[in-house]
Amino acid sequence: MQAFESLDGGLLVDKPSGMTSHDVVDVIRRRFKIKKVGHCGTLDPAATGLLVIVLGKATRLSEKLMGDDKVYEGQIKFGEATSSYDADGEVLAVAPVPPLTVDVLNQAAEAFVGDLLQVPPMVSAVKQGGIPLYKMARKGMEVERKPRLIHIYQYRFSSYSEPFAGFRVACTKGTYIRSLAHDLGQKLGCGAHLSSLRRLACGRFDIVDATSLDALLQMPLSELEKRVIPFLKLAP
Repeated sequence: MQAFESLDGGLLVDKPSGMTSHDVVDVIRRRFKIKKVGHCGTLDPAATGLLVIVLGKATRLSEKLMGDDKVYEGQIKFGEATSSYDADGEVLAVAPVPPLTVDVLNQAAEAFVGDLLQVPPMVSAVKQGGIPLYKMARKGMEVERKPRLIHIYQYRFSSYSEPFAGFRVACTKGTYIRSLAHDLGQKLGCGAHLSSLRRLACGRFDIVDATSLDALLQMPLSELEKRVIPFLKLAP
């Protein structure tokens, strides 16, 4: 198979659920035999949506692009708090859900808009003493985590059908949407966890311009080349 080892640029991929961001990088590298492939912002395995992939010399831009603001949409389930703050974790507490409406949820969410010191979940890749927190969590350990400064531009709810609510968040890099869901549940006194998540935008890149991973992997090399954002257009 011909290899596009000289490709330098970006690809906008719609990540499917069930794969890690590294899995996506790996299958693209192997399918098209591109030596250097990276991504610009991790999505949890269950999450879907925009993953900016960088190829060749453009991999040196990954840190810069990773710093871009993000936009997400998803659902939160109220009444259940989990160990990972999402649906993949163990249910730790169950509580009755109070009367909620979209207006009530938006009023409560306002407390999280602006600068925020957010504590990362234990089930995360954040390292403490050189060890990822999720490895400690697997051993049943709970350690104190240092809050990180983030900024929430928007946290709005558009639907509610007990116990699920649909929302949209615009935020800075490093924001754990799982933590926003968990913390809102704590504020409302019933607990909550993130039940689904989709990333819509990373900086100036939008999900409408992304290609599904399945479609991408079925493309001939000549078609892939047409989808690559040139190096100079990635970070003007």
